[in-house]
Amino acid sequence: MSTPITFSGFNDIDFNLVVNSLMAQASLPLNTLQSRQKSLQSQVTGFDKLSTHVEALRSAADALGRPANLSTMAGVSSNDAAVSVSAGATAVAGHYDIVVNELARAQVTVSSSFAPDANTTIVASAGTIDIGGVVVTVAGDVTLQQLAATINSAPSIGVTATVVRTGTSEYKLAITSSMTGSEHAFTIVNNLTGTVQFVDTDNNGISGDTAADNAVSASDASILINNIPATSSSNTFENVVDGVTLTVAKKDPLSAVSVDVDTDTAAIKDKLQTFVTAYNEFLKFAGEQRTAAGAGDAASIGREPILRQLHNSLRAALSGAHGTGVLTRLAEAGVEVKRNGELTLNEDVFDAAVTAGADDLRALFSAADGAFPAVESMLDIYSQVDGLIPSTKKRLQDQIASMNDQIEAMQRRLALQRETLQKQFAEADLIMSRLKSQASSLSGFSSGLGSL
Repeated sequence: MSTPITFSGFNDIDFNLVVNSLMAQASLPLNTLQSRQKSLQSQVTGFDKLSTHVEALRSAADALGRPANLSTMAGVSSNDAAVSVSAGATAVAGHYDIVVNELARAQVTVSSSFAPDANTTIVASAGTIDIGGVVVTVAGDVTLQQLAATINSAPSIGVTATVVRTGTSEYKLAITSSMTGSEHAFTIVNNLTGTVQFVDTDNNGISGDTAADNAVSASDASILINNIPATSSSNTFENVVDGVTLTVAKKDPLSAVSVDVDTDTAAIKDKLQTFVTAYNEFLKFAGEQRTAAGAGDAASIGREPILRQLHNSLRAALSGAHGTGVLTRLAEAGVEVKRNGELTLNEDVFDAAVTAGADDLRALFSAADGAFPAVESMLDIYSQVDGLIPSTKKRLQDQIASMNDQIEAMQRRLALQRETLQKQFAEADLIMSRLKSQASSLSGFSSGLGSL
């Protein structure tokens, strides 16, 4: 705010109040324009929110409108602790009885010698130790812990060396394969100078090449799947059945675990619920905008025809008939409309439709003439780069930009008007001061004449 203007010629009247009053009246068109611009900016924000709702609906429709998204398969095991199952997109429905004859194991070979401690007693002074074809060289005195560290630092060694306490004042070196399965078995040729020794049952200078040399011998997992034998170097069996992965965790040759692979209807139901939620969120937003517009809020988009048009188009797509299959309406799949217009998923109806025929359900959702491709195509009209929503936003943004120019021009004119008023008042005050001075002089002159 400018400094108050007082004029002595006008008996110290604060003409800043007068100027402000005049300028307030002159600024009314500017205030109206700024208020209108602010409302348009809020409408742009409203269309941004509408775009978010449309994108959520479009994404949910896409998840249901593509056949590949509805071909998800799921596997169910009668004993997850023994055999767990996962199914990919290439899996086909089927039942499998799994018998786990053997689990995959990693080879563990432990030194036959021991040391009274892990960190002070020297167990080797020089030499080499060949583990699985990788030669590890020891250049000086090492303890058990140092020997383990030397082995672990060797590149591509394929094993892990650790020190284990096997009794009071009894520490041994354990060497364990980094991977399970017989293909990852290893041998040890010990040429270290010192006390470290490994079992060599057949006295051929090689340790680990017979079962008696090892604490645990490397083995493959072995199963029967519908009485067909299969093996794996790990406890995971991939694509023994196309698209199905089995993971075994418990050996039990005397009993079978049942595994069933079928369409993952739970995943489809979740996708359908996501769409229902997205639609209800859009409906809530549209209702709030219409209520605000009805209350005279110029910042809302409730009176925009595009909002009403989108709502009507969605409602028609969701309630109309699609395709010529067994199921032609979403209500037959459990998507129902409540009295307030919101959608709800009737899970009993959905489950019954799945039981009657999952293929019919998928056709309703994702066939070329299905419900959700129709919804997605309709939403594209609104959301694409040149769609209705972006076009409407651009129109509003162009108006806002045009108003910026008008506002700046009006502000310049008002500033000039204020400056002119201040100059006029200053000049008037100067004239009044001179007149008052002249009047005072005349009064003095008159008084002088009266005294003669």
